[in-house]
Amino acid sequence: SRFDTVTAEVKGKAGAIAAAAEKTGRLLRVIDADKISIAFDETSTEADLEAIADLFGAKPGADGGSMPGKPRGKEFLTQPVFHENRSETDMMRFLRRLADKDLALDRAMIPLGSCTMKLNAAAEMMPVSWPSVANLHPFAPAGHSGGYRAMIADLEAWLSEITGFDAVTLQPNAGSQGEYAGLLAIRGYHRARGEGHRTVCLIPSSAHGTNPASAAMAGMSVVVVRCTEDGNIDVEDLKAKAAEHSKDLAALMFTYPSTHGVYEEGARDLCAIVHEHGGQVYFDGANLNALVGLARPGDIGADVCHMNLHKTFCIPHGGGGPGVGPIGVKAHLKPYLPGHVTEGTTHAVAAAPFGSASILPITWIYIRMMGASGLKQATETAIVSANYIATRLAPHFPLLYKGRHDRIAHECILDTRVLKESAGISVDDIAKRLIDYGFHAPTMSFPVAGTLMVEPTESEPKRELDRFCEAMVAIAGEAAKVAKGEWPPNDNPLVNAPHTAAEALAAEWKHPYSRLEAAYPAGDADLATKYWPPVSRIDNVAGDRNLVCSCPPLSEYLGAAE
Repeated sequence: SRFDTVTAEVKGKAGAIAAAAEKTGRLLRVIDADKISIAFDETSTEADLEAIADLFGAKPGADGGSMPGKPRGKEFLTQPVFHENRSETDMMRFLRRLADKDLALDRAMIPLGSCTMKLNAAAEMMPVSWPSVANLHPFAPAGHSGGYRAMIADLEAWLSEITGFDAVTLQPNAGSQGEYAGLLAIRGYHRARGEGHRTVCLIPSSAHGTNPASAAMAGMSVVVVRCTEDGNIDVEDLKAKAAEHSKDLAALMFTYPSTHGVYEEGARDLCAIVHEHGGQVYFDGANLNALVGLARPGDIGADVCHMNLHKTFCIPHGGGGPGVGPIGVKAHLKPYLPGHVTEGTTHAVAAAPFGSASILPITWIYIRMMGASGLKQATETAIVSANYIATRLAPHFPLLYKGRHDRIAHECILDTRVLKESAGISVDDIAKRLIDYGFHAPTMSFPVAGTLMVEPTESEPKRELDRFCEAMVAIAGEAAKVAKGEWPPNDNPLVNAPHTAAEALAAEWKHPYSRLEAAYPAGDADLATKYWPPVSRIDNVAGDRNLVCSCPPLSEYLGAAE
């Protein structure tokens, strides 16, 4: 009738009732001596209800119904999609049709910069579906979660060793939540020392947008530090602002390697400057996959760092979660890590003690299988792959930022504005045309408008890197045809991309380029594995500014609740 968690007051009998329930194979959660909690879900049966009611000396159905509480009052899952596939064969084909519309890693590289998309190996993913892993309640008694606790202890120790920190918490459910938890630890540390007035957070202008948002949520005021023309933090500006706000300086948040895809050689100096003025250093670990096995944030001088397990350590990324964004801290910040209220800690950043614990086996297995040498090799391969792409594409798309010896870290920013200047081809046109070549577009216009940020990761073979480079070079060649007047600026494969099957097969074709040039730009290499986009170009900006909800109106949900 309903899924819910019910808490009952039992006046000193909670422990006895829970013990009696456990003898029947049912676990109830003891809140305290006077309160006990029972979780009902889709697996709960009438027999469960009767057994639990008996523990309270009660009988179900006393009010004429079966399950306790008010029933739903309305049918659910009434949309046609839940009823149109009535056999396993239908369902299988329905899922295949959905998959055919998707451009995912099973088809091609997804070269998103800063939002790493890499292989999540089947061996790592399998345990997540095991009932013993998937079905454990977050508040199961310690005696029933020994395996989980051992796994969590392993991960905390391994991540501490990898990053150079003294303690790790796995509670944060995302990198952004890890940022928040880390900044709360810094605030707690300052308050404990009688310096609660330290609330100024220095953040470089190149930072991820979550950095200032997290600082604001943690009650800090943001002071922006300039970056130099080559993309590094302006050390002189940092010195000046650290000195200006010395009395109130709480922290510096910086990403290493930077969002610009280079290793800032002055990273240790940045930490030293902030420490000199009494602040703490928050190390954004978004790009930790360019450090593992080569350098440790704790050794560089950071006091706290979040680690996106959904990036560096292979938990799937995107789709709204679940994610894991643990933080590591030096010993002096350990007392201010989040915990859970049932364990007597002052604050938590997630409802469950260990956050998204059910997906932690992915990272446990990844680290266990890779070992120290494998993790280092993955980092090195990611760096080499990024530099390979940068070197191949530099003659066609200048690199916006480079480090010493013209090298980069794990990602590169391609300045595609050169095609805008020469042929009127925008970064949007390039991104859409890549779909015709069978690629998901790289990160577009971040952190610099009109550019593409490319991150190949260590998962991609050289053959796929070459295919991507060849597609980008071909796109530059197509833009050159527009610049020369061979194709008009308002009717060419770039501005019309992507091309659907319906368009390519239509009886009438009015474009100055051929159907093959539209749909098979890579020639024979495309024929066997062609990805057909389900729709042509859409107006992204109009979609962002005009929300259209295809779900039932809120009034229906209100009616169901009543």
